[in-house]
Amino acid sequence: MLSQGDKLTLMSDDKKPCLRIAYQGVPGAFSEQASLQFAPEGEAVGYGSFQEVFDATLAGKCDYACLPVENSLAGSINQTYDLLTDSVLHVVGEQIVRVHHNLMVKPGMKLADIRRVYSHPQALAQCQGFLTKHQLEAVTDFDTAGAAKLIAENGDEGKAAIASKRAAEIYGLEILKKNIEDFNFNYTRFFILGHHEAKTNSGKQKTSMVLATRHLPGSLVSCLEEFPKNNINMTKLESRPRRDKPWSYLFYIDIEGHIDENHVQAAMTGLMRKAAFVKFLGSYPAAPSVLNSD
Repeated sequence: MLSQGDKLTLMSDDKKPCLRIAYQGVPGAFSEQASLQFAPEGEAVGYGSFQEVFDATLAGKCDYACLPVENSLAGSINQTYDLLTDSVLHVVGEQIVRVHHNLMVKPGMKLADIRRVYSHPQALAQCQGFLTKHQLEAVTDFDTAGAAKLIAENGDEGKAAIASKRAAEIYGLEILKKNIEDFNFNYTRFFILGHHEAKTNSGKQKTSMVLATRHLPGSLVSCLEEFPKNNINMTKLESRPRRDKPWSYLFYIDIEGHIDENHVQAAMTGLMRKAAFVKFLGSYPAAPSVLNSD
């Protein structure tokens, strides 16, 4: 989240928001919530696809992009990583959003009336226990809030949506059941992307990168040894198939520390000597831990 001093710069003299954050979806989406967590006084601008979010930010229509990268239950959102690997944008921040899914309908409907439930595929998967228990048919939509909007506009008898509480408020829907996700520990991590690298500060910092190893025995192990050798804690390691080389893989890595710190620079130098390809994605303030939160 921006500091208090940074927040003050978001407002122009006529008190209109001047910072624009692009996200995928429509008002009420969890991505919009993450955008406004990052910049409470800014303007969150929705787009239809991840690619459009990148394009709008690259073109200067928006100052930042906010896209999901990982869910605590469903894992990584690979499309964001794929676009980021080929982009000149930097990761300048992260936001963690607690995900509560709610079953919502047009006012007056009852649970017994519902036959089909619309939402994003991940949301439907995260509520599979509830849907199975009540024998409800899951229907995919591009976005949770988009599904809520659809029901508000064309919610014939028997239809419901799974989305956020804010989506229900925006589109005038009634929440029949709250917090219907199968597991309590449901959080989504978002990257904030910008044109310029984030400056280091006194708080906890993280660095994200992507690398490809050489086709040699022990190549990955040799690369990863650079982190403990430089007293660095690695917080994420995930492989992803390369789109340009069949049966080759990219590795997405998060570590603690900022690129301006000497030990992080030493590790990056070592990686560049050993790896076939290394791309620095960004250093940024780490989001507060959610381990002890509800």
